[in-house]
Amino acid sequence: MPRAFLRSKVGTKLYDVMIVGGGGAGLTAALYASRAKLETLLFEKLIPGGQIATTDLVENYPGFVDGILGPEIAQKMEAQAKRYGTQFAYEAAAGIKQTGTVFEVQTAEGVYAGRTVILAMGASYRTLGVPKEKELTGKGVSYCATCDGAFFKEKEVIVVGGGDSALQEGIFLTRFASRVTVVHRRDKLRASVILQERANANPKISFIWDTIIDKIEGNNRVEAVLLKNVKTARTETLRTDGVFVFIGHDPNTELVRGFLDLDAKGYVLADELLQTSIPGVFAAGEVRKGSTRQLITACGEGCEAALAAQKYLEN
Repeated sequence: MPRAFLRSKVGTKLYDVMIVGGGGAGLTAALYASRAKLETLLFEKLIPGGQIATTDLVENYPGFVDGILGPEIAQKMEAQAKRYGTQFAYEAAAGIKQTGTVFEVQTAEGVYAGRTVILAMGASYRTLGVPKEKELTGKGVSYCATCDGAFFKEKEVIVVGGGDSALQEGIFLTRFASRVTVVHRRDKLRASVILQERANANPKISFIWDTIIDKIEGNNRVEAVLLKNVKTARTETLRTDGVFVFIGHDPNTELVRGFLDLDAKGYVLADELLQTSIPGVFAAGEVRKGSTRQLITACGEGCEAALAAQKYLEN
C-alpha cells in the first residue's frame, strides 16, 4: 500500500467504492453499493441530504402521500445506507488523483484509497445575496418551481431572471399562482424567442425591467421585496408571497477540474452508463451534464452509478 494511505483516519483500508457527496444521488449510490457487499465510503462536508436537507416539505417523492420533511427523508436515507455498512467521512474532499488502478481522495484529515469513485457533489444555486434570502429559503424563497410551485396556489409570486430557466419555471408557476411577476435586471430577456412569446401571451405573467431585488422582507414567511431600478436607483416595496430565483447554477466540480473531462459550464461529462472520461470514475445527480435536478432522478442515477461501479469491479 502506498505510504500516503497510512494517513487515512480509517487505517490502510482499500475501499471498493468511494462516493463524494451525500445528497440524494450519493446516498442512494451508497445504499446500493453497500447492499452489494462492497466496502463503501461516503464523503460529505456538511450534513447528508444535500439540497433536500434544507427543503421544508417534499411532496413529489413517490410513496409519501402527505409529503415528507426534507431533513427527515435525508436522515432516513443516511440511516438506511449506514444499516448496510456504508462508512461516512464527514470531511470535505479537497483533491483526487489516480495512482495505477487506485484512486486517492485527499481531505484535511488524510488520504483515502479506493478502487472506484462516484462523483455526486451536486450543483449550487446562484443566490441573490440579499438580506433575508437565506433565512427565508424554504419559507417563500425557492430555487425550484417544480418542487415548490404547488405551495403557491392562488398566490402572487416573483420570478427573478431573464433566461430560459426563468421563463420555463415562470410559465410552470402559472398553473398554481394567481400572478407571476418576472423581475429582470436588464431591459430585454435572454430566453429563447419561443419562450418569450409564450410568456408574453400568458395573462398571468407581467414583467418589471431594469430592476433587482435589494431585500426580501418577512418574519416567518416572505411578505414583500424591496425593488431597485438599476438605472434610476429608485426603490419600491412590492408585496408578494414567494420569490423564485433562477439566475443559474454552478456545479460543485472544483475538486475534479483538470482531473477529468468537463463541459464549458463545468459539469461532468458522462456516458449513458454514467462513466466519466476516466474508467472507474462515475458521476450521478446534478454534477453531471444533462441532470434534471430532481430528487427522484438523482436517486435513480445514484443507483445506476453504483451498479456500474459494481460491474466495473467484477470485470
